[in-house]
Amino acid sequence: MYQPQLGLKGSSDRVQIDDRLKHKPTVYEFFTAASDFTADGYRHLHDAIQYVQSTGIKHIVLHHPMNFKNYHSDVVAPEKYYPDLYRFIEETTDQLIRLGDDLDVQVLVHGGYSGPEVEHMVDLYPSVEDARQAVYDRLDRFARAGRDHIMFENSIAPVFAYGHPAEEDEILDHNYRLAFDTSHCFIELHGDNQGLQASLRHLAPAVVHYHLVDSLGQTHDSLTLGTGKIDWAGVLPLLNTRATSIYEINLHDQTNCKEQLASHEYLTKLANQLTH
Repeated sequence: MYQPQLGLKGSSDRVQIDDRLKHKPTVYEFFTAASDFTADGYRHLHDAIQYVQSTGIKHIVLHHPMNFKNYHSDVVAPEKYYPDLYRFIEETTDQLIRLGDDLDVQVLVHGGYSGPEVEHMVDLYPSVEDARQAVYDRLDRFARAGRDHIMFENSIAPVFAYGHPAEEDEILDHNYRLAFDTSHCFIELHGDNQGLQASLRHLAPAVVHYHLVDSLGQTHDSLTLGTGKIDWAGVLPLLNTRATSIYEINLHDQTNCKEQLASHEYLTKLANQLTH
């Protein structure tokens, strides 16, 4: 069974990094922003990665920036209607892949986000199937460039969502390395634990990284484990034991990761109960 590992998330800010490192995590995930991709910001990010590596942490993930100006970084955005956003995603993904190669770290790109914005983007295509194909075409390019340094995370949207077997089969056909956010799938399925478990079981061989997050199953709430409605006793035995994971939890204070630590304490205690 999957043994909980302490995976923490923070920015490239030294105060956040040091707050996480004092707990000796197995995994550190950088939550990047557009500011990390200026000339100075990119150097700062490069140095921050090396600083984390210097402490002995071998598993580092670079999360593609979530926002550009007023938009989520949705790969489904057509170049014709969103030229600046499209170019931003192209350039930043290329920069992250270069960092992944140079420093031997992992890059995470979202296959989609959620909400009316992405649904409007999907509506710009002749059909949902055409929108999905456009996403696959783009991710195929990124996958060829990033090889074993890149992974793709599930959305709460008509494109690249987990929880629907036929769509999961399409995704698996592309042989992507997958990141699985438990809350995104749970919300996509409106709080269906059986559906979440079926998805975890189906996709497990392709998953290389998990975002372990609780949720009430209705909106993107990013709750501490044990405070939502996900059945973690049902989830734990289904996780790919070779994958890494982090606790992607909303923090009251970005300089104090206590909600992530509480999630790890909850999952570790549960794992001990399930194995004894």
